[in-house]
Amino acid sequence: MNNPLTISVVTAVFNRALTIEDTLNSVGSQDYSHVEHLVQDGGSSDGTLDIISEVSGLRTHLVSEPDNGIYDAINRGLKRATGDIVGLLHSDDTFARRDVLSHVAAAFSDPMVDCVYGDLQYVSENDPTRVVRHWKAGFYDRNNIRSGWMPPHPTFYIRRSLLEKFGSYDTSFQIAADYDAMLRWLWIHNLKPAYIPIVMVRMRTGGESNRSLGRIIKKSREDYFALRRNGVGGIPALALKNLRKIEQFKLRKPPTE
Repeated sequence: MNNPLTISVVTAVFNRALTIEDTLNSVGSQDYSHVEHLVQDGGSSDGTLDIISEVSGLRTHLVSEPDNGIYDAINRGLKRATGDIVGLLHSDDTFARRDVLSHVAAAFSDPMVDCVYGDLQYVSENDPTRVVRHWKAGFYDRNNIRSGWMPPHPTFYIRRSLLEKFGSYDTSFQIAADYDAMLRWLWIHNLKPAYIPIVMVRMRTGGESNRSLGRIIKKSREDYFALRRNGVGGIPALALKNLRKIEQFKLRKPPTE
């Protein structure tokens, strides 16, 4: 009998005392038991570390040290990972249901699957029960990448061996290293993804990429650079990528439990 796949979930955190408990409890309540939760703290000073110490279970492994931003912190966490599969859960986010990681493990039981993704819901920063945007990713079609399609990054899991082979996040990006990485993995290296048709993650609004007009403009510039350097497209692909978001605001479904 094959050994069960292990999953490493990385959470990069810095001064998130208001949300980190929800994130930790979300991982701790998953019904899949072969999980390690790698919390990479950047030196929080707002009580985050105290909350982590109080709430952490056996799955949680904390390192607190200075870093050079969120993608550097994520890369540090990924280097600590020992699981067969790796993914992220940001410090403002929670899993949408208790069996998300069971679905992830089941999808990876197919040796032909390199990575998986699912659906995402953006929820109100102050009321996580209120859905403001529903991102239904849909089944994978490589040709759609040129039309601005991308999987929701917070739902994305990849085999650790492939992450180590093809590289993690380019820290020269401040906002769009996740988009650059997925273009590299899916377009350049043609990894084979599987779609899990459930809401996997609830993500609070007000994140790093959309908290101000300046950040939105900077993200668009970085997205354009990522498209160009990975040979996917340019301005048309970027425009289509942004237009795809409009439909997501029309699909405000309640999270599935």
